[in-house]
Amino acid sequence: MIHDAQLDYYGKRLATCSSDRTIKVFDVVDGEAQRQSGGQTLKGHNGPVWQVAWAHPKFGHILASCSYDGRVLIWKEQPSTQASQSASWSRIKEHTLHTASVNSVSWAPHELGAIVACASSDGKLSVLTFKADSTWSADIFNGHAIGCNAVSWAPAVLPGSLITPAPSNTSANNTNTSNPQQPPPPATPQGVKRFASAGCDNLVKIWGFREDTQAWIEEETLEGHTDWVRDVAWAPNIGLPRSYIATASQDKTVLIWTKDSPQGSWTKTALDPSPASTATPGAAGTTIPTPGRFSDVVWRVSWSLAGNILAVSCGDGKVTLWKENLRGTWECVSEMLQ
Repeated sequence: MIHDAQLDYYGKRLATCSSDRTIKVFDVVDGEAQRQSGGQTLKGHNGPVWQVAWAHPKFGHILASCSYDGRVLIWKEQPSTQASQSASWSRIKEHTLHTASVNSVSWAPHELGAIVACASSDGKLSVLTFKADSTWSADIFNGHAIGCNAVSWAPAVLPGSLITPAPSNTSANNTNTSNPQQPPPPATPQGVKRFASAGCDNLVKIWGFREDTQAWIEEETLEGHTDWVRDVAWAPNIGLPRSYIATASQDKTVLIWTKDSPQGSWTKTALDPSPASTATPGAAGTTIPTPGRFSDVVWRVSWSLAGNILAVSCGDGKVTLWKENLRGTWECVSEMLQ
């Protein structure tokens, strides 16, 4: 069974991972994935591989993978020394600090450097950072008590930076409204290191890195789901004030979390698939979705590159596309049945 498939930055390579413990890399030619000279099967995990993630091409052809075996492997494509031979992939890092299945890996925005966040069933989150001296450092900390399912990085661009200058770290307004005991992490010249995590405790947590203490802190906790949160996706942002986070849950709901300004609080809205249903009340063999709930568990959510369209993957085999209209209401604009 294939668990994940990811295109690289340019859409020229497709990486897949599956229950057979392998990762396969395909060349994409004219919209079709082909195992040509550049394609390879990567072996190294001792259990099903749950997820793969491409690093930004500025760091080279680098791929991260996570597995049930509790490890995260970083792979790099090494160019061939001979014209007659194809390039080969090799492991450049093995991350073994977790004690249970690692369920998700996500690369930070390239402006922040080569950094990858990991979520594990042991309840911990970890962050791997490639340093200037060509070594890796690792931070690991408690995330969700029962287990962590997914991670997603915030955009490197500060919210609102397109229309207002970023405040200085000494500003009197530099406070954390959700947790007064923890001031917000100061911004680096490249942006703020911040990501969201989804857990088996039904919670979504937002984490920020403090450059002064060199530590990750929990900034906010988002409560709204009544069962495991399966996925989280932070929408891309070009510097506008509003931020969006989408979360998918075992409770058959998708919540859109919105923050109108960096100093504001998060508000939640549930996607409602019921108006899009064509089922007729009482018709044999048809069901009407409960308002605010999908017909099955929602496994994945993913934003478009522009951050204005959300793809939702449900256990019933459907992928739906959602967009916010001018009234601020989220509506289904397309539906695909697998």
